[in-house]
Amino acid sequence: MIKLIFRRFLLAAVLGLMGNVSAGGPDIVIGTLQDLSGPLAPLGVHLRNGIQMRVDEANAQGGVHDRKLRLVVEDTGYDPRKAVLATDKLLQQEKVFAVIGNLGSVVVNATLPTYLDAGVPHLFPAAPQLNTYQPFHPLKFALAPAYSISTPLAAKALMQQQGYSKVAVLYQDDDYGQDVLRGMNELARELKQPLCEKASYRRGATEFSSQMARLKAAGCDFVVLGTVVRETIGAYTAARKLGWSVPMLVTVAGYTAQIPQLGGATMNGLYGVVAVPHPYAEGANNTLAKWIAAYRQRYGQEPNTWAVLGYSSSDLMIKGLDKAGPSLSVANFVTALESMEVAPDFFGSPSYRFTATDHLATRSSRLAQIRDGRWEMLGESFGR
Repeated sequence: MIKLIFRRFLLAAVLGLMGNVSAGGPDIVIGTLQDLSGPLAPLGVHLRNGIQMRVDEANAQGGVHDRKLRLVVEDTGYDPRKAVLATDKLLQQEKVFAVIGNLGSVVVNATLPTYLDAGVPHLFPAAPQLNTYQPFHPLKFALAPAYSISTPLAAKALMQQQGYSKVAVLYQDDDYGQDVLRGMNELARELKQPLCEKASYRRGATEFSSQMARLKAAGCDFVVLGTVVRETIGAYTAARKLGWSVPMLVTVAGYTAQIPQLGGATMNGLYGVVAVPHPYAEGANNTLAKWIAAYRQRYGQEPNTWAVLGYSSSDLMIKGLDKAGPSLSVANFVTALESMEVAPDFFGSPSYRFTATDHLATRSSRLAQIRDGRWEMLGESFGR
C-alpha cells in the first residue's frame, strides 16, 4: 500500500513538472537509439528492423486510434557522445512521445536521465541493467532482468548441474562489463567461493590471447563472458587455440545466431543466457514461419533474436498505446501499461506483466547451448 501511494505521488510529481504531456500532432512519434555502424551493429540492425516491422504493420491497419506511428531511428555507433546528441535531436526537434529499445549500456546510461527529466517514457531498452527499472520511476519500463541478475543465475545453474567450481570472468571494461562482473562477484560471495580469476578487455578489442592465457594459467574450469558478438567469438577461439576446452557461458548480449554463423564449428558447446529464443525456420510453428518469411522478404536476410526482441517490444508498446485510448497522454499510457498482462507469444517469449509498483515485465531467463551450429534451448526457465 505504501509503495502504491509513493508511486502515485511520484507519477503526479513527474506529470506535474511536464504539464501532463499529451501526444499532439497527427502522428505518434517514437524514437530509438541504435548502433547501426559500430560494434553492436549485428544486434542493432535487426533490433531496428523488428521495431519498424511491427510499426509498419500497425500503420497498414490504420494506426492506433486513427493516428499513424512514426519511428525516428538515430545511429549512435555505440558511442555515448553521439547518443547524447541524438537524444537532444529526438527531444527538441522530433518531439518524441516515447523512446523504445535503446541499445547498449553506455548509451542508456548516458541518456536515460535526460528522457526522464523531459517526461518521456523510456521503454524496453536493449540494455538489461538494474537502473532501467530500479529504483522505481513511473517512466521506466524494462523487459528483461539485469545482466547482474540473469548471468549469475545461469552460471549458478550450470555450476550445480556440471560441478564447476573455479569460475573466471572475462568482461568488457565499460558499464556492461562492470554489471556482469558485479553480478558474478555477488554470486561468489553467496557461494563463499571466490572467483578463480578475472580479466578485462577494451571495448572494440580483437585480440584475447593474453586474457585467455591468464585465465587458463589460474586453473579455472568455467568462464563467464561479458562479451558481445565478435568479442565472444574472439575469446572462445583464442581459448581453443591455446588447447583449452574450458566451458563458457555468454550473457544475453551474446546470444545471437551470428555467433555460430561467423565463428563456425569452433563455437559448438558455448552456453548462452536467453531472453527470447532465436527464430529458427526449422521446426517453427505456422505463425512464426510466416513471420520469418515476411522478414526475409522485407530485409533480405534471416532474422535473429534481436529482431524478435524489437518486434515484441514494439508490439507491447502498440498494445499500450491502443489501451490508452484516443486521448493519448503520458499519464494514461503509463496507466495502460501498468494494467497489462501479455501471454507468451508465437516466438516463445515469456509472459509479460507490469503493475503500478513494478515496471520489470519478466524475471525469467533460459539457457541455451550451441550444438551443430545452432542454439538449442536447455531446460526450464529460471529467475527470481
